Parts: sequence; C-alpha cells; structure tokens
Amino acid sequence: MSYPLGGYTGQILRVDLERKKTLAEPLPKELALNYLGGTGFAARILFDELRAGLDPLAPENRLIFATGPLTGTLWPTSGRWAAYAKAPLTGIWGEAHCGGFFGPELKYAGYDMLVIHGRAKGPVYLWIDDGTVEVRSAKDLLGRNTAETTDMVRERHGDREIEVACIGQAGERLVRFACIMNNYQDALGRTGLGAVMGSKNLKAVAVRGTRAVTVADDDKFMELVDDANQRVLKQSQAQQMMKYGTPLLVAYKSNIGELATRNHQTGLFEGADRLNADTIREKYYAKTRSCFVCAIQCKKVNRIRKGKYSGTISGGPEYEGIYALGTNCGIDDFGAVLKANQLCNLYGLDVISAGCVIAWLMECYQRGLVTRKQCDGLNLKWGNSDVMVTLIERIAFREGIGDLLAQGSVQAARKLGKGTERYVMHVKGMEISGQDGRTHRSAALTHAISVRGADHLRSLVTVDQLGYEDTAAKRYGKDKLPEICDPYGERYKALVVKDAEDTFAIRDSLIVCWYSCGWPPIFWMSDFAAASAAATGVKEFGDVKNMYRIAERICNLRRAFNVREGLSAKDDMIPERFTREPMPEGPGKGQVANLEVMLREYYRLRKWDADGKPTERTLTELGLADVAAELKRPRKR
Repeated sequence: MSYPLGGYTGQILRVDLERKKTLAEPLPKELALNYLGGTGFAARILFDELRAGLDPLAPENRLIFATGPLTGTLWPTSGRWAAYAKAPLTGIWGEAHCGGFFGPELKYAGYDMLVIHGRAKGPVYLWIDDGTVEVRSAKDLLGRNTAETTDMVRERHGDREIEVACIGQAGERLVRFACIMNNYQDALGRTGLGAVMGSKNLKAVAVRGTRAVTVADDDKFMELVDDANQRVLKQSQAQQMMKYGTPLLVAYKSNIGELATRNHQTGLFEGADRLNADTIREKYYAKTRSCFVCAIQCKKVNRIRKGKYSGTISGGPEYEGIYALGTNCGIDDFGAVLKANQLCNLYGLDVISAGCVIAWLMECYQRGLVTRKQCDGLNLKWGNSDVMVTLIERIAFREGIGDLLAQGSVQAARKLGKGTERYVMHVKGMEISGQDGRTHRSAALTHAISVRGADHLRSLVTVDQLGYEDTAAKRYGKDKLPEICDPYGERYKALVVKDAEDTFAIRDSLIVCWYSCGWPPIFWMSDFAAASAAATGVKEFGDVKNMYRIAERICNLRRAFNVREGLSAKDDMIPERFTREPMPEGPGKGQVANLEVMLREYYRLRKWDADGKPTERTLTELGLADVAAELKRPRKR
C-alpha cells in the first residue's frame, strides 16, 4: 500500500546495533504534518527518546540520518541530507548537514529516515540495499581512512554507485569533533557526530536504492521546478558561486574587516590575497563537482602543482576551511591549507573545530601560557604551517598534545588552566565559525542563540552586510531602513535573525541548501510552501502562516531539548573578545557587539521568558503541551 502523502517514502528504518536487529516502521502521518521532515523529525524523536543528562557516547544515544519531502525530487539544491544526535562536543543538540548524493539514495532505498541506537560488540557497517538491511562485520575496515573505507565497501559489493557515509580514524578514537564523511569530500562536519558513530562501533553506512520518489501533483511541481531553476541560473550571487565556490567570501570578508585572523584577534589578514578565490582559481583549480540536482555547482576540487605539497588534490577547502586552517592560524600558504583540509576529510575531522583549537593553542603560546615542551617541542608561532598540518594528524590519532586538543578547545582549556579559558572562541562549547559580531551585528546574535553552539548556518543573516534595501523594505518595511541594513547597529537584528531561523528550520526540514536562500534570497518561505504542497499534496503546507507555525514548533522544540539539559540565557553568550575588545583595525575599528539588547528583543519575539526559556503558554499554543510538562519536571542529576 502506498503512503498517503507524496514526497515521502512512508518508512523509518530503525537499527539496534547491539542486537543486530532492523525494523522498518511506518512514518506517522501526524509526524509529517506537524514537523515536515529532516530537522523537524529529529527534534521530535530526540526529545522523546533521550533522557536529560545522557552521555552522548552512551549506547542509548540516537544517531539519526534524515531526509525531507523534497529529497530525491528534482527541486534544485535538494540533494542534501542531515544527521542528528546529542552532541559529543557540547553535550547538547547535535546537528550536521551534508551535500552529495547519500540523501537521495536513502530515499530511493525506501526510507525517509534512519534511526540507530545501541553499540555493536565489534566493528560493523550497515548495508542497505532497497528492502534488504544487514549489519555486517567491519573488522577489515578498522583503522582505514574515509577514502579507503568508501573504496573497500564499494568494491565488496561490486558497485561504484553505492553511497557510503563513514568515519575515519578520528571517529574511531572518539575525537569530540570527529565528523562523518560521504563521497570522499562531503562532510557532516560539526558537533562531533563521527564520535557518536565511533562510540557505537559503526564504521559506515552504505546505501543502494532503485525505487522512485513520487510527488502528489507532478504537473504543478514541475512547473515550480522549472521556474526555480531559471531563478537560480539568473541570480548573480549563484553565478559567482558557480565559478568560485565559497572561497569568494575571502576577499569580501577582507574588504569589510571581518576576515577572522589569529584566533579572532583582528578582522584583517595581510596574506588574504594568497588565499582568495581569484588566486585559487588561477593557480590551483582542477574541476567542479555538483551535488544532486544542483545548478549552482559550488563544489571545487583543487590541486597543488608545485612546492612542498605538490600532488595534493582534494575537494575544497570551503571558506570556513580557509578561515579555520588559514587566516585564523596566521597561515597564507594555500598548499598547507589544502593539505590540512584533505587530512581532515581523510581522518574525519571537522575543519572548523580542528583549525580553531589549533588557533587557540597558538594564542596561548603567543601569550606564554603554554611552553614548547608542553606542546611536544613544536614551535606554535603564528603562521607555522608545518606545525598546523602536524597537529591535524596528532589530533586524529590522539598522539601527544593532540590527545588534549581532541577534547575540543573548551575541555582542553579546562584541563590546561592558567587563564587559557579566556582565549577559547566558542559558544556553548562549539568553536566559533568565521564571522565576527563586532563588524556583523546579526552574526553576534546568531552565534549566541544557536541551539548547536557557535553556528552560522541555522540563522545567518547578511542583510546588514549586503544591503539590497529595496528587498529589505519589501520584506521588513521601509520604516526599518536604514537601521536594518546597518552592520554596526543592534536595532532590528533580533527580527531578522528570528525570521531567518524560522525560514531555515523549514529549509532544513525539507532539506535544501543554504545557498538557495541567502540574501537576497532565491527562495523564501512562500516558495518552500508552494513546493511542499505540490510535492506532498498537503494543502496546509501551501499556507505560509502554517509553515511559519511549523517552523516555530521546530525552533521551540530544539530549544526545549537544550533547556532540559540545563541551558538558559546565561549560555546565550559570545566570547568577551567580541563584546569588550574593540576591533583593532579596519572598517570596523573600535566596534564591539552589544549582545544584551539584541537578546532581550529576540526572547520577546520568541515569546520566551527573560531566562530564554519557552513559556508553557508558548509551547502549548504550538501543540507542545507535553514538552511544557516535561520541562516542569525536576532535573535529575
């Protein structure tokens, strides 16, 4: 019997690794109607099935691989998928998104979502071949990097089209910011979900699917798809992404003084020209890759043709990799950045956390808080690219000082002490990405309120950098100009951050790419509503107000997950570097972020209390009365 809604397969695959049991269960229609897919599904399941205080590396933690109702269809940029769990790096909500082809393949195998729990007695991998699901031995895969693992699994099953999501040596060793890799170069990067796989003795998930994803109204859906593709191809920013990929941000960030340098001490880097998109395109570009049904094609492969790292060829790095492994460590050698990025992919390390924990140690070294002897005899001066590459390897294998850094910068600083905590650039335990609230006010609020920590992808706003006042006026009203477009002002930033966070909750539940709804957006909520209604046949999805209600429900439920873990307004903070140390140079010289005023307004717009907690009334109005009741129960310690 077919599932009553289009876009979905109608099945959740559950896997108990301890018992080697698998079960395909129906996707509840009410779950789809109230939570849409992806992030919405994960929020409901993790809140319902995990207890507060659970160790993220415990067998009871759920690891969810999720898709959305547009996954596997022809909607542009819908080739993404996501993973969720309680995060090893932070102990709170964990979430990571990825491009490539794994998500559509999981749908074609017949599943909207994969939910894994338990711990296998030895190393295993999960093999999904349409309706056939097996937990197989991975003893021969143990110790292999992600590329080797992918090749060996494909060779074993005699099919190069198999999609493989796997961990490398970092995940096996439970590095707190280990990632999950797919298709060699696509990473589920942040929050340490690779360590969750490692804790479960799960080396890989391999998927092959031959089924179809059907939509409810094929004619209407294809009409929307054709229009959407034309809009993608005409948008100037999308065209730039096609040529350069995300490294185009290096020059832009440098021009506005927001290119994070030497652990965010400044926003200007003297070697930026050696790392910008034009230089990479001219000297290192090899080829372009695309995710499933994506016309933007922002994925770039680069090659080092001469010098120490000659012969290195790898996907990326993205802007965040250039920031974390380059400018933030004072390094302008693109060869070293590409090599380090490649090693992160092979070993399965989040490039942002890896680069940031190294930058933190470099600043501690600069200030005399750690000695060369404590750091395995390494010279941790800014710009030492050899040491940066060496530390990537030591972190992945937990060797020497790498064993300390593998805990993440917050835990490493707590163990090291001596005032090193002051120089950790993090929010809620996750290392900060390549933005700076001093020159980008909305980024300060975005980092502070994000449920997974210092996050730039769940609500990143660029109206206060890119302007487009006509677009801003149409969306938010002329009365809010010019303040809403002012990068140095706090006014209206809570409004735009909340608006983006709500829209992105829908984006991440469908699941589609960030670059389809940046600023000015190619698609926004009305587009997502129309596509969802045509794909699923659910008329209510076509109501923009209803979609915002679903978004509010998802955002409040994720927040409730963290509140249950003990988080409150005190955790919605950013490093003092951004609030008390004025930007020392550049266009934003003298600027600091006034976070408190933005937080108060954000809580008011969310209808939360002054401590940043969703109120019983707010939750009940969103159909989350059971969540409100759960939050009222005393926390068990």
